[in-house]
Amino acid sequence: MGLFGRLKKTNSAEKLQTHNLGGCIITRSLLEKRSQLKWIFREQSCNEIDNGWRAIGDSDTEEYINIAENNVVVDFDRLVEIEPAVLSIYSLPVGTDLEFDRDRKVFIDTNTGKEYR
Repeated sequence: MGLFGRLKKTNSAEKLQTHNLGGCIITRSLLEKRSQLKWIFREQSCNEIDNGWRAIGDSDTEEYINIAENNVVVDFDRLVEIEPAVLSIYSLPVGTDLEFDRDRKVFIDTNTGKEYR
């Protein structure tokens, strides 16, 4: 059973339910605010709940993200609460691979160098 089979719920007081944009997978360090958004990419959705977005924090290592428990399923609205700038890239297609420049609040396509604000 994948991560969506173990859907994590957040406290309703913490969660601002305004966009209803589906679920995504983020690292636990992002959710617990031990890291800040650095990379975000979009894969093919694995089911009707999944929107395909995956977000990784600036302190997350390959070893860290390879441990299933360090990745959690959250509503995309929760990711917007963590970093509101992600709302501007939501409609980008599967295959999108971006790095977030926190200082300039811009996403940079890792393949083309194109910037998204």
